[in-house]
Amino acid sequence: MADFVDYVAKKIASDFEIDGKVDKEVWKSAKWSAPFVDMVSGEQADYQTRSAILWSAERLYIAMRAEEPNIQAEITERDSLIFLENDLELFIDGGDAYYELEVNARNTIYEVFFIWREALKNRERFPLETFDLNAPDVYTFAGDYDRTGPSFWIGTHPRGVRWAFKGFDMPGLETAVTLQGSLNDPSSKDESWSLEIAIPWQSLKFLANGRQLPPVSGDSWRLFLGRFDKKIVDGKEISPHPASALRAHGVYDTHLPEEWSVIEFVE
Repeated sequence: MADFVDYVAKKIASDFEIDGKVDKEVWKSAKWSAPFVDMVSGEQADYQTRSAILWSAERLYIAMRAEEPNIQAEITERDSLIFLENDLELFIDGGDAYYELEVNARNTIYEVFFIWREALKNRERFPLETFDLNAPDVYTFAGDYDRTGPSFWIGTHPRGVRWAFKGFDMPGLETAVTLQGSLNDPSSKDESWSLEIAIPWQSLKFLANGRQLPPVSGDSWRLFLGRFDKKIVDGKEISPHPASALRAHGVYDTHLPEEWSVIEFVE
């Protein structure tokens, strides 16, 4: 067990279909998190967001419900820069690598697999057929908001640069969204939108980092569960977008695995 656990995820006996509805019986049996906090200050966020996590022998399940008085989403093309709009985000840490998933209220997704540069040398763990540096949509990545002056190319993270495999598609990934309101209609007062995510445990083999799949009761993983909001004030877009998360870590940079929430999986 980790020294500090942010959330305890319960195991369920059987799998279920996801449809974006987070008020069904299976989610009523889950423990829902406290409202997300501002990712920098830790203070109460403008709009409430909560999450719940369940797991079976086959799949990891994550639900999020985001309060939103004006549900907005325009992007429809997969792997577009969803974070330019309002979105919900999941990151999963695997030690030498991590996975990013972003989803907007249209259920358009963006996903990237990151591997720390020195770790990619381990081709037994990260095989060439999956992680080919000559493939399209492979980039170097130095982190968010910290590339100035001498750190422009490498960022400020102690591990340096990451390879970003933007063409990576998580096998078996399923996402579903429901709206408690209307989309792109400023004249209506909306309530919230909800997201369900399901990922087969065996698809997380590159992130297991020596851990069993599925987990053993008491195992812990680091996950980032967060939300970004496009905010316009006096006709100008606020940058960076306000962000809230299950755990605050002092900077609007999601790419800090060591700061993500510790999730413990129990029977």
